[in-house]
Amino acid sequence: MAHTSEWKIRLHLFEEERTTKAHAVLDTGTTTLTGHGVAHRNPVDTDVPEIGDELAAGRALNDLGRQLVALAEHDVEGTAAGGAEREPRPSLGWAM
Repeated sequence: MAHTSEWKIRLHLFEEERTTKAHAVLDTGTTTLTGHGVAHRNPVDTDVPEIGDELAAGRALNDLGRQLVALAEHDVEGTAAGGAEREPRPSLGWAM
């Protein structure tokens, strides 16, 4: 059984003073999840915005990955009952 799908991720980065925040929004077509990440720059460190972006984005994507694994585990548990109807999916992530 061949299966092909395309999932889209939008990554939003926000920098304010020494803090960079990232929101990674995954749209599977049937589910939307949002991962969050934050990076804080030490006041004595050189201001290199790309480093804050990388850290915050990486942390947001890690958060998104944890949510995907939790969702898959929930779905596996729902299908393991011999085709019984699955419980509603839990709401994951933070609202944007």
